[in-house]
Order: sequence, then C-alpha cells, then structure tokens
Amino acid sequence: MAPKGKGPERFETRTVLHAILLADSFTQRFRPITIERPKVLLPLVNVPMIEYTLEWLAMNKVEEVFVFCCAHADQIKRYLSESKWAASREMVVTPVVSTSCLSAGEALRIIEQRDLIKSDFVLISGDTVANLNLAPVLAAHRARREKDKNAIFTMLMKPVHHPQQRLRMGCSETLVCLDPGSNRLLKYVEQDSSSRVAASFK
Repeated sequence: MAPKGKGPERFETRTVLHAILLADSFTQRFRPITIERPKVLLPLVNVPMIEYTLEWLAMNKVEEVFVFCCAHADQIKRYLSESKWAASREMVVTPVVSTSCLSAGEALRIIEQRDLIKSDFVLISGDTVANLNLAPVLAAHRARREKDKNAIFTMLMKPVHHPQQRLRMGCSETLVCLDPGSNRLLKYVEQDSSSRVAASFK
C-alpha cells in the first residue's frame, strides 16, 4: 500500500538520447580499398574505425544507436553481432539496412519512414574519432530551439587552420557561410580546391 497522507505518485518522463551512425560514406574516395570491405571496418591503430565512434557515443551517454548500413551491410551486421556492443545494456546498437540508399539525406528519410526516432538525435559518420563532451552542445541546441522552433539542428565543426594540414582529405575544400549575428548556417558546399563556387546573399 502507498503511504497515507501523500498525494498521487508522480512519474517523471526521461528522454532517451539516440544517435544515427552512418556506416556508409556514399562516396568512392577510398576505392579500391573499400570494394571488398566497408570504410568503417578499416583498421586505425589495429581497431576498426567504427569502434572509436561507438566508444565516443557511449562516453556521451547515448543510449540507443541506429547503425545505417548500405554497402557491405552483412559485414557490418556480423561485426556488431560479434562485438561487445551486442551485449551492452548501457547503449543498444541496432543495424538498419537499406542496400539501395545513395545519400545521407535518403538514409534519414528511411529512418523517418520506419518511425525509429521521435526525439533529438546525434547524426554522425561511422569513421569519426573524437573525445568531445557533447553535454554543452546538446544544452545549447535545446536552448536555441526553445527560442526558435525552426532551429531543427546544430552542426558541430572544427576549423583546420593550415591548408596543408594532414587531417584534411586530399585537396577538397569546404565553404561554410554563417550569419555573424545568429550563427545560422547560410551555405555549406564541399568542393575541389581547383573549382570555384559563386555565393550571393541578400
């Protein structure tokens, strides 16, 4: 029996933090290496790259991860089923397969159509190596959305100061235009360093 003299029990709702891990880059930059093996399973210091990403998500208290697989989906599913994540209680890792998907945007549409996530989530590439604490980023995102319901996502980027820094991929360039007042993303373009992009703003 419930103790006398107390009102009805109160139940607090808790939002589960989800993540969508893209296990496909939807490019051919690493061919021929990735013809028979997915990029996320390529070793970095003898550890598959996807392992670094999953460890980082777990460190940031993500409780459920949907691993979106396209090319080499069977290899990725087999790796996950044999890894420590298969028995993890702190973070549930679930593969989502669509062998005909051609882009990250299409992957997100498939996730939405399957009604897998109904709240905020972290979208990340499966070859990300990071140690950043996401808590202040998530807090800033939620505070921004409270003020503006159209602020549907927050992009996290790190500047590379030297154009020849070895962290960069080949000779690719990324053009990012931000509103200096609101920090709103106005334009995002990935391009070859030899090409030009025209940008006009009103």
